[in-house]
Amino acid sequence: MQPVTRFAPSPTGLLHLGHAFSALMAHDFARSQEGAFLLRIEDIDPGRARAAFVDGIIEDVLWLGLEWDDEIVYQSERLDLYAEALGRLKAAGLVYPCFCTRADIAASASAPHGPEGALYPGTCRRMASPDLTQPHAWRLDVAKAMASAGPLYWMDDHTEVQAEPERFGDVVLARKDAPASYHLAVTVDDAAQGVTHVVRGRDLFACTDVHRLLQALLDLPTPTYHHHALLADAEGGRLAKRHGAPTIADLRQQGIDPGELVEGLRTGRLPFGYSLGKA
Repeated sequence: MQPVTRFAPSPTGLLHLGHAFSALMAHDFARSQEGAFLLRIEDIDPGRARAAFVDGIIEDVLWLGLEWDDEIVYQSERLDLYAEALGRLKAAGLVYPCFCTRADIAASASAPHGPEGALYPGTCRRMASPDLTQPHAWRLDVAKAMASAGPLYWMDDHTEVQAEPERFGDVVLARKDAPASYHLAVTVDDAAQGVTHVVRGRDLFACTDVHRLLQALLDLPTPTYHHHALLADAEGGRLAKRHGAPTIADLRQQGIDPGELVEGLRTGRLPFGYSLGKA
């Protein structure tokens, strides 16, 4: 079977070299086996997504010489798919409305920490008569969901990994200000687009446990995962938008040759003293 991979950035800022490396890994994996490489724009964060950043993503990917197959998919145009998936989980009694704020959760003395920060303490889980006219999120009852799904596994390259979604607690599947969370949208979209191999950074390794659980609950196929190492700066810190990593637009304006840049990323000849972290 020919692989289908995707690059799925969020238009909440300009792309940097870490994004370029991830896009290149997904592109080259597909092309090495005559497969398809897709571009998806994850633009359902109303507070941060910007049209100018969407245009920048497309310009950057084209400048890098990475050609995608089929039309670009925009999550903002797929809200009905996420609503249908959430509706199925509601009908199964696996989600519940949550009215708590982040401050409420942070202030809870009983909130341990997981991969994404403080775990939700379950305040709204057994609310008798929730008022759905008030702003609320929808959370997955992870304990109930795991009891329904049973033990789950997924493949990272050639290694079998047992999913441990309980480490995330009752994750949000739909936010107060957005129709779907990252976890729900990415799981639905990968299945709908026929993605067979998810090639992404090691920083998203743990999230796969939640995605595997959602796949089981929604009867969706499970791709094979490939979590690549992350680019690090000269001090060993991960490249990030918020830390001022040089953007691809900056490199383009500096007259950097994109062909040489891409070949350097492929062969480990990284600019600016960057290095490749542990996989």
